Amino acid sequence: MVNHRLSRWLPVIAVPPLIMASLAASAVAAQASGRSAVAGGDAPWAAHSASLGHATPGAALTVRVYLAPRGGEAALEAAVAAVSTPGSAAYRHYLSVPEYVAAYEPTAAEVTTVSGWLQSSGLRVTGVEASHRYLSATGTVASVEQAFATTIESYSHNGALVMAPTTPATIPAAVAAEVLGVSGLDTTPAMATPALTPPPPAFNNARPCSLYYGQILAKYQADFTTPLPKFDGAYRSYAVCGYAPVQLRAAYEGSTALSGAGATVAIIDAYAAATILGDANQYSTINGDPGFAAGQFKQVLASSFTHKALCGPGGWAGEETLDVEAVHAMAPGANVRYYGAASCFNTDLIDSMARVVDQNAASIITNSYGDHESNTLSGDVVAYDQIFRQAALQGISVLFSSGDSGDDVAATGLRQADYPASDPLITAVGGTSTAIGPTGGLDAQTGWGTDKYTLAPDGHSWVPIAANPFLYGSGGGYSKLFNRPAYQNGVVPSGQSGRAVPDIAMDGDPTTGMLIGETQRYPDGTAKFSEFRIGGTSLSSPLTAGMTALATQNAGSRLGFLNPAIYKLASTHSAAITDVLSVPGANVRADYANGVDPTLGVIYSVRTFDQDSSLMTAVGWDDVTGVGTPNAGFLTAF
Repeated sequence: MVNHRLSRWLPVIAVPPLIMASLAASAVAAQASGRSAVAGGDAPWAAHSASLGHATPGAALTVRVYLAPRGGEAALEAAVAAVSTPGSAAYRHYLSVPEYVAAYEPTAAEVTTVSGWLQSSGLRVTGVEASHRYLSATGTVASVEQAFATTIESYSHNGALVMAPTTPATIPAAVAAEVLGVSGLDTTPAMATPALTPPPPAFNNARPCSLYYGQILAKYQADFTTPLPKFDGAYRSYAVCGYAPVQLRAAYEGSTALSGAGATVAIIDAYAAATILGDANQYSTINGDPGFAAGQFKQVLASSFTHKALCGPGGWAGEETLDVEAVHAMAPGANVRYYGAASCFNTDLIDSMARVVDQNAASIITNSYGDHESNTLSGDVVAYDQIFRQAALQGISVLFSSGDSGDDVAATGLRQADYPASDPLITAVGGTSTAIGPTGGLDAQTGWGTDKYTLAPDGHSWVPIAANPFLYGSGGGYSKLFNRPAYQNGVVPSGQSGRAVPDIAMDGDPTTGMLIGETQRYPDGTAKFSEFRIGGTSLSSPLTAGMTALATQNAGSRLGFLNPAIYKLASTHSAAITDVLSVPGANVRADYANGVDPTLGVIYSVRTFDQDSSLMTAVGWDDVTGVGTPNAGFLTAF
């Protein structure tokens, strides 16, 4: 999520992922020796880093070995394609959890075979995941090297002392059919973070701000005496104070009577906000909405929370607040279940995702976290994909924010998409800049991409913050890990072979963001509830999840993996999706210098629209907003 500061966004079925191609070179040699390459068995960064020497042979390592589905991946992929593709005889004929288990859960025999191999190599199997997705094992560096026929060395990487394999790991051919991949050979902490560490500490919006888009023209500063200059030859409006739920519903959903009743939206983040239910209900009451009814909201938390120093639980509390209030704003009748992972580490977030799917209480999952593709490990892809496939077969729609750093060049120096948003098995949600007028109409929208200009010292002009004034914007682009899935053919322009991101979009620009309410910690030491504007694709995803809940209610059943249906709507130019076009513009934003009150003065800046790094909003699908935004027609399109 993004509010008042620049952020770093961390850390038909898909055709085989390109990430597996990185194993090909070692596979030939491995097979010649009776072994097979394994996903997650290498550390690409190690080839460009100086080794500190062989890891201590007796040092401990913990690994997860992921098991192949019963019947093999090909059969599972075909089943997902059939149940998700409009026109298929199996379309939306979903499985219950017992039916999925009977058909696809790895067998006890697989567990025994893989466990025996690990134990024979000197590792100790410490656990079997409840649904047989993986085995956990521990052992010394020496035993891990024996099991995976590799060499483990020590490195200083990303500011941490870590261990990683120097040669691609392999496994015996006798267990190759049972193993999808491994994680833990590279001990670099793999973490996701919300788009920004939000309050606490406290943050409040400065005045002036507009109650609806374009209400107040920024001709003067807050004293309404000191003039402000024009930007590009015109006076610009002050940014909105933050859209209330009634404004967002009116703009996107129209006058529908649907509320999301009967649907359940799961939200996955790390940790938990202690004040979330009270904050959400107080926020709803202030803004004229009903709070959560008894039993409508539930927190499902890990047994304990870990890695707090690395992950920052306060930031995740703000993420939970945004996600919960955004879903409830769009679908006040839907049930909401919040799943708080033990930490921001990928393994913990993956476990929470598995928990949601195994419990099968939710019809929609929204996720507002991720990392750059260049940091993505093939072992994590294997772990996520087995859960995403199960979700699709059970009819669960999975959404991920596409990221808040545009093409990621400013953040990483490499043009790339973010993961898991780039996974072909989920729906990636991008961001727009959104103008909601005085009567709640969607007066205009364009792609979210912000260049920032500040007031010159003489107060007579606006100057860019840098030679490249790009601040943030909707994540997108073409995956370097995954090939283009068939459902994008005919909609995404030809010329790129990678999976295209995002798929769809909703309001995400912090300048045109949503008002949320949260208990915050103030400089005087007090903690109290207050409201402030916030944005990011961390807003876009839960807004879309809320609309999907209404569509689920209207359909009378789960909608499952959305992308094949979304791209079919786009290919037929359905009125259910509004194409987002390039509409350059700008607003003036006022911010308290201390982030809380006018004691130290007010700082003014210009925030532009539709200038998203190298990404471009265009007619049809584009790499900022996907196929466009859902509208009132989307609610009945399924």
